[in-house]
Amino acid sequence: MRSSSPAIKATNLVAGYGDRVVLRDISLEVRPGEMLAIVGPNGAGKSTLLRALSGALKPREGAIELFGRALSSYDRRAVARFLATVAQENAVAFQFSVLEIVLMGRAPHLGPFHLETPHDLALAREVLRFFDLTQLAARPIQELSGGERKRVFLARAMAQEPRVILLDEPTAFLDLRHVTEIFAAFQKLRSERGLTVIATLHDLNAAAAYADRVLILKDGAPAGYGTPQEVFTADRLRDVYEVELQVGISPATGSLVVYPA
Repeated sequence: MRSSSPAIKATNLVAGYGDRVVLRDISLEVRPGEMLAIVGPNGAGKSTLLRALSGALKPREGAIELFGRALSSYDRRAVARFLATVAQENAVAFQFSVLEIVLMGRAPHLGPFHLETPHDLALAREVLRFFDLTQLAARPIQELSGGERKRVFLARAMAQEPRVILLDEPTAFLDLRHVTEIFAAFQKLRSERGLTVIATLHDLNAAAAYADRVLILKDGAPAGYGTPQEVFTADRLRDVYEVELQVGISPATGSLVVYPA
């Protein structure tokens, strides 16, 4: 059963870079086991919001709480035990293998000598199986396709055993089979482990199908926040995306479908 208290909460958030304000008046809360989709046009501030929620970007105003405690009160190692992040792009300078990359996710849980235990290795191999990467475990990360690399960094994040995961365009570069499998995997983790998922998405239909709630951003400010049924209206989407869109119901799934007018 999902808890009524939020796993992560933001109140009146203002954030930016240098003299430039990117986000204004952002408030949200996501409970354990829920998924929040953050959508909006390019440049709306979606990735910046994830950086603020992860603690990588200090807000100018407002508050962020992680499980009822101010995010700023945690040290970075403690945050990493609760929260994992997968960015849009992940650069690796050295020839690490897939298994070595995934084992890096265990760093917040390692002892003073930073040596992996048999438990850490077993968990990493379990995560490799979960993301269909077992056959690639010994391959250098530089030899993989974009989609394979994306799955490796998703696996590294899950090796952290987080309670909250922040995903920036998690299905970019993935083929249709792996997109479906990734969303199914996170639904399973949400249901069985209470994992909280916050993901930026360009795919409005994926947001409608999988997210409990949606935050729409435009020019760094909220343009809608609620269930997909509440926020995905043709008028609002036209205002946000500046294109004519229609909203209907899929006869196969019963979820909302957004398509060009």
